[in-house]
Amino acid sequence: MNASSPSELNWPKVRDGARFYLRPLTALPVAASSADRFEFIAASAGQETRMRLDRADLLAGAGRAGGALQHRILALLAGIDATRGTVCGLAMDSPRVMGVLNVTPDSFSDGGKNFDRRTAIAAAVDMCEAGADIIDVGGVSTRPGSVAPSEADELDRVIPVVAALADAGVIVSIDTRRAAVMDAALQAGAKIINDVSALTADPNSLNVAAHFAAPVVLMHMQGTPEIMQDVPTYDHVALHIFDYLEGRIEACVAAGIARHRLIVDPGIGFGKTMAHNLQILRDVGIFRALGCPLLIGLSRKYFIARLSAGEAAEGRVPGSIAGALHAISQGVQIVRVHDVRETVQALKVWQAIRGDTPGTESP
Repeated sequence: MNASSPSELNWPKVRDGARFYLRPLTALPVAASSADRFEFIAASAGQETRMRLDRADLLAGAGRAGGALQHRILALLAGIDATRGTVCGLAMDSPRVMGVLNVTPDSFSDGGKNFDRRTAIAAAVDMCEAGADIIDVGGVSTRPGSVAPSEADELDRVIPVVAALADAGVIVSIDTRRAAVMDAALQAGAKIINDVSALTADPNSLNVAAHFAAPVVLMHMQGTPEIMQDVPTYDHVALHIFDYLEGRIEACVAAGIARHRLIVDPGIGFGKTMAHNLQILRDVGIFRALGCPLLIGLSRKYFIARLSAGEAAEGRVPGSIAGALHAISQGVQIVRVHDVRETVQALKVWQAIRGDTPGTESP
């Protein structure tokens, strides 16, 4: 990776055969819709060139280059500056917390403690009382090496829980790769589709998502849960994921899914090494240029233990909160977490210190 100054970068030269990206450098509260400084990234043939520019210099350089590069930079800026709409009535001008509810016997994070549906429903109610805005219900473990149950088993696990929570007024997201489960869950009252395969695992998923007026979370995953951690490899991990998600957005729009219904997730831990996860989090701001709300799910992931003392999943709460606050500081709108009460408390204190919430000014 090479770093350059505005005077050193030859804009016409890097234009040929390169891909371009922008990362806002301003630590943005979620409500901010623009930034004044950026890292301009050009990637080609396994090499990166990065340079830091304020908005005026960026626009001036793009204007001198003209053509495809100018068009690309203006499009990226438009995505960064775009106002995010609402998700199921939730404004995206403040951070939102999605609580994880695994109705599985083999979840990496909780060992199957919510496999019983009554226990699962009670856990979801507790998360809502603790401040969760959305409950993400999943009936298939996606831990590395996991094997999916039958479709019938997945339906049996999630639909009664989804229906009960929807009847109680909870905003429910269905975490599944199967179109039939998406369809049944949405009919049972779920409001959001969360697909770790970005609607690629099932050929009918695009049609189901287009039929329902539900937001869709498009996540990046290299491979499948069975093999994703074998040897994950990227030339430029965050840039690769940006390109993938940009392509999935285009495919969804072409299939009749409105762009404003799409949410993007770079997929921390899904076919990534610890180094990949850290680079994604450093570069997470580039995904703002996609123009969609951004979701990050790093809660209790194994890389946290590797950075610390090898803690079991339930001992990774502090690291999970640190990652969530970093993500939100870079403009992420939704954090997907297991430990809702602790995350909400940390978020309230962090926002108050920053003055991001009303009523926090000193008298």
